[in-house]
Amino acid sequence: MKKRLFFITSLAFLGIVSICLAGEAPHQVSVFVLNRDIADFRDSVIMETALPIRYLENIEEVEIKPIKGIKSGYIAYANCTAPGHIVRIKLKYKDGSKEFFENLLKRIKKKYGEPDEYRGDVFHILIAWKWSFVDKDGNLISMTLQHNTLDTEEKKGNAIKLTMTNLIEEDQRCHKLKALDHREKFRQRDWKVLDPRLTGWDLYMPQ
Repeated sequence: MKKRLFFITSLAFLGIVSICLAGEAPHQVSVFVLNRDIADFRDSVIMETALPIRYLENIEEVEIKPIKGIKSGYIAYANCTAPGHIVRIKLKYKDGSKEFFENLLKRIKKKYGEPDEYRGDVFHILIAWKWSFVDKDGNLISMTLQHNTLDTEEKKGNAIKLTMTNLIEEDQRCHKLKALDHREKFRQRDWKVLDPRLTGWDLYMPQ
C-alpha cells in the first residue's frame, strides 16, 4: 500500500513539474513574440518585404529593421487560421563568434535544460541544438540555436529560431481546405468537352 501511495505521489509530483516546465516555454526573442499580431511590431519590420515561404505559401515572411545586437532576421506569420499571428522568429546575431555561441548556449541550457536533439553535422561545421516545449496553453514550440562556419546552405555566424509548430500546421490545414473549396467550384462547372480533332489511336498516342 505504501509503495502504491509513493508511486501515485511521485506521478503527481512529476505532473506538477511538467506543468511548471511547460509554463517556462520560450515565446520571445529580442522584441518579437510568438502568436502576437505582426501589426504590433510594424515599427520593427519592413512589411514591404513580405513574401510567401516556398512550400508554405500560406505563411508569409518579412525582414526585420536594424535592432541592437541583431544583424538580420525574418518574422513569419500565418494567413488563414490566425491571420497575422507570428508563427516563427528567425534572428541572426551581430556577434558571429564561437565564443558568443558557447556563452549563449550555456545560458540557454541553464534556463531551459539540455537540448532534446542535435541538428548539426558530424564534423561540427554546422552546430545546431534543438529544444522542444509544450507551453501552458498546449502550444508546441521548438527552439534551435546554431553556429555555422562554412556551410553555404545556412547563414554563417550565430542564429536562433523560435517556432510555434502547431500554429503553422493549423494554418496549413486551413489553407488547403480553402484552396480545395476554391478549386472544387471550378470542377463542378458544366464544362464543354473539348475536341482535339484527332481520330483513332492518334487520340491517345503521344506524337
